[in-house]
Amino acid sequence: MIRVLTAILLFLFLLPADSRSQFKKERRTLLQSLTIDKYQDNFKIGISRVNEPVTIDGELNEPIWKKAEKADDFFLKYPNDKEPPGRQTEAQVAYDDKFLYVAFTCFDTSLEIIQSLKRDIGHLDNDGVGIVLDPMNLHTTGFIFVVNAFNAQSDEQLSLSQDNEIQWSWNSKWFSATKRHGDRWTAEMAIPFKTLRYPSGKKLWGINFIRVDMKKNQYSVWTHVPVNFRIYNLGYTGGLIWDSLPPVAKSNMVVIPYVTGSGQEDRENGEKISFKGNAGLDAKLALNSRLNLDLTLNPDFSQVEVDQQITNLTRYNLFFPEKRNFFLENSDIFSEYGIPSFMTPFYSRRIGVDNNGNRVPIIGGARLTGGVSPTTRIGIMDIQTAGTSDFAAQNYSALSLNQNVFGRSVVKGYLFNRQGFQSESQKAADPLGAWGRNAGTTFDYISRTGKWNGWAAYHQSFKPGIHTNDKFLEAGFGYTGNRFSNMVDVVHMGTNYYTDMGFVQRIENYDASRDTSIRVGFNHLFDNATMKWFPKNGPVSRHTLSLESYTVLNPDWTFNESNNTLKYKLEMKNTVMLNLNLLNDQVNLLYPISFTGGKPLPATHYGYTYGTVEFFTDSRKTFGGMIGGNFGTFYNGTIRSIKGGLMIRSRPHVNIGILGEYDILSFPGDYGKTVLLLISPKIEINFSTTLSWTTFMQYNTQANNFNINSRFQYRFRPMSDIYLVYSDNYFTDPLLRNKNRSLVFKMNYWLNL
Repeated sequence: MIRVLTAILLFLFLLPADSRSQFKKERRTLLQSLTIDKYQDNFKIGISRVNEPVTIDGELNEPIWKKAEKADDFFLKYPNDKEPPGRQTEAQVAYDDKFLYVAFTCFDTSLEIIQSLKRDIGHLDNDGVGIVLDPMNLHTTGFIFVVNAFNAQSDEQLSLSQDNEIQWSWNSKWFSATKRHGDRWTAEMAIPFKTLRYPSGKKLWGINFIRVDMKKNQYSVWTHVPVNFRIYNLGYTGGLIWDSLPPVAKSNMVVIPYVTGSGQEDRENGEKISFKGNAGLDAKLALNSRLNLDLTLNPDFSQVEVDQQITNLTRYNLFFPEKRNFFLENSDIFSEYGIPSFMTPFYSRRIGVDNNGNRVPIIGGARLTGGVSPTTRIGIMDIQTAGTSDFAAQNYSALSLNQNVFGRSVVKGYLFNRQGFQSESQKAADPLGAWGRNAGTTFDYISRTGKWNGWAAYHQSFKPGIHTNDKFLEAGFGYTGNRFSNMVDVVHMGTNYYTDMGFVQRIENYDASRDTSIRVGFNHLFDNATMKWFPKNGPVSRHTLSLESYTVLNPDWTFNESNNTLKYKLEMKNTVMLNLNLLNDQVNLLYPISFTGGKPLPATHYGYTYGTVEFFTDSRKTFGGMIGGNFGTFYNGTIRSIKGGLMIRSRPHVNIGILGEYDILSFPGDYGKTVLLLISPKIEINFSTTLSWTTFMQYNTQANNFNINSRFQYRFRPMSDIYLVYSDNYFTDPLLRNKNRSLVFKMNYWLNL
């Protein structure tokens, strides 16, 4: 039973007292009786055809907006779901043969809070509005389109993984405009039907509307989405009722050619300045209303933003998200196996790099993704890379199938293959490099309300001459309630489970004494229990207390490692936040390791405890920042860390920030001491929503690298850009000796055919 809400919108205070009382009673009665299956009976909005042109200017002066139905009874979602939103919001929809139109009226009183004018900054911390669409109305996949009050667009595909943060990495071509008035601001959107991938003949879609009011630090939503779920959760959409069958989406073919010119100098390898040009293209072809074919020929990713570096105090490699546009549409079909970012058979960043992480050219590729029926989604991919003097040419192919069962649950299966074209000498030196394959299946259960979920998976790897210890098994369950949530996950990872197209964080163990890595499988048990409290009065919006336990056993089931963490988070209504963590680790170290470059710590048992603290100031202010640190024992030594950041904003055009971390690791005797420094200044200037200049610098002594990346971007037409990117790398030791530098010009043009 969904918790009782006594929410009432601001404009209702203008009604007579008896009317307000009657409304409260009706709303209370509705929510007491409302079940998830009745959402679209109680939250529904009709959509009508437009008979006159709609100009996307944010004015809302077309006749359709005078008569279209309004969704205006919004519920508060954050910081809690028990109070009415502080300000009223109205949303409307309409359509013609080409576009789905959306209009918002957001009542407000003063200047909006906008963090940036860049595309894909998302819905967080910005006054903005968004629409969630589920054309299939199966509550499993959909879309979200967001604009902030200054018309910076963000968009993304939504999938069943409700707990994942949106990456805002998918891009599509749509249109929007905003207009600010004295007592409100308005927004208009025009979303092309050919962008949405929807079935014909379906007159009921899932829909929701989102409003972010940062002056009050409130997030509100049209339907009642419980506080324990993300605001864009597809399980709690209302109903979009069409007055007739939606228009059949016309053929959508997009060709995106590009040209580049670059100058490069590689002093580290003794290569002089060289100049070269390049060209290639991407193409998108909608084969039908649900199925999309992506093609690429000689792709270039020079404009992709650099990864944000972090100091790594673990014994394992770090995971970085995919940012290359070719791999992004419907990426969940391939990537949501295993535990994304920790152990997964598919990690697209393995494509286009050699064994040392150096880039190799991609000759071309094709991706067919989308729905072949209302309940079946498929992904087929094939990519060919070129060879280098040290690394053979590779072919990467993938097949993945998702079948919805029992409502929101999914049965998934995949086959991934990497084929190397090695020379005879390369085969002799690296016999396992000839090929690698992975196959597996997963059952993901999620209840209709989303509160209960469970999973079970079988993954198998195939390598030349290997036939044992080559499996990855996983099972678990989770419960997500308003106040209490719990998640348990159990894994068996075989020592010989290889993922040539994937990522497994802890299977490679570095032996510092022999300067080599050794594969060791493991078994793990993970449990996280979380409680939340929502004070009714005062400045605190919520308290969160969680206990996290992670235990790792060796392949023979002997103890390897345990990490136990007690976490507390305090969130204030003014966006101030405090994080406190207490960690206790017990490790039977398998191989010697050094964090200082000194004598490696011996392979024996270590038990250590340390605490962390982080304090974040009000993110809405012109001056903001954070400060924190780690203090305690670390293996047989100590750790003292301090980190902080400062942000200066001249909204919405200028953001100047700097992040820094200073770590001191001290160990007894010959084990050494080290000081690690990471400083990351960033200057972002947004001249408009189409013109920006960003300079990002990262001084990292752990990586012995100081990087400067400066990127100028001009969006001269929707989804068509000119980039000028300067990149420079130096050693930090010896101080600021140049490694390499480059200057790249790139222009791409989005051409609809």
